[in-house]
Amino acid sequence: MNATANKTIVVGCDHAACDLKAKVITHLEEKGYLVTDVGTYTSDSCNYPDYAHAACVKIQQGEAALGILICGTGIGMSIAANKHRGIRAAVCADTFSARMTRMHNDANVLCFGARVVGEGLALDMVDAYLDAAYMGGKHQTRVDMITAIEDAEANRG
Repeated sequence: MNATANKTIVVGCDHAACDLKAKVITHLEEKGYLVTDVGTYTSDSCNYPDYAHAACVKIQQGEAALGILICGTGIGMSIAANKHRGIRAAVCADTFSARMTRMHNDANVLCFGARVVGEGLALDMVDAYLDAAYMGGKHQTRVDMITAIEDAEANRG
């Protein structure tokens, strides 16, 4: 991953979250992050897996370090994102969970719902997530176990 990618956050949403995504992007840019916006850009009905996929590919290819995905609840985005090898996406609705998913799970994608959290909480969760650092140690054993499951499933097919 190049130095620019370390400061790049990929952001995506579905039709339920365009307004909140725009506010998140502004917030990230004000904090000095580079943002790659993979859409959607209108409130026309669309399919969230398309945007989860676009964001996760950017992370897999090293074009972004982390991702933020927003849909109505965050659940669909997290399910779609977690289908990608090497992606650890967590849906959160509070700052404690957003912080801990980075610290304990080394999550590389934060998901939340525009119909679940308001703008203030969303931005607080983004900050908690980005300001936290992965702790490693005993948590690395668990992340390695998740990766082993992922590898076994890929080899089983």
